[in-house]
Amino acid sequence: MLSKMVSVMAEVVLETPRLTLVMWGEDDAGLIQSLHSSIATTRYLSGAAPWSQEKAAERLRNWFEERRRDGITKYKLLRRADGMLAGRAGFSLLGGQYELGYSICREAWGNGYATEIAGALARWFFEKDFSDRFIAFTHPDNVASQRVLMKIGMLPCEPMTIDGIRCPTFEMTR
Repeated sequence: MLSKMVSVMAEVVLETPRLTLVMWGEDDAGLIQSLHSSIATTRYLSGAAPWSQEKAAERLRNWFEERRRDGITKYKLLRRADGMLAGRAGFSLLGGQYELGYSICREAWGNGYATEIAGALARWFFEKDFSDRFIAFTHPDNVASQRVLMKIGMLPCEPMTIDGIRCPTFEMTR
């Protein structure tokens, strides 16, 4: 269960009225594993299986490396009201393109957090001048995420093939 409160000692990357993005802590692999511990929360992700502690630790190391190398990564998403983990969100470089991605904790689904953080990240991305364009893709069956991307103003573009699946892909330009 993700009932554990998370300390917000880390650098604040971005805040919205209800959410805060911070960099992960060195000991956060357990939080990441909890976020992706069920089929419901991983069915649209690469591998479509719950994450092991080892996979979560590997992703955490990768996010630290991305942040060091690229100045950007997927961050820890917290609810401002109580410091509870709400998910993860941010950008990664994928094939030379910036890619927006997010995962929301199952307990937090249906609150509009994905739309709130995706829209805020889009504005932040252009304010920080990372690039003039970014993309996002979804599993073909993830209609809710496709709606989020369109709601924040992203437009459909050429689909990408990820792990052998032709994925709806969206772009946003400055």
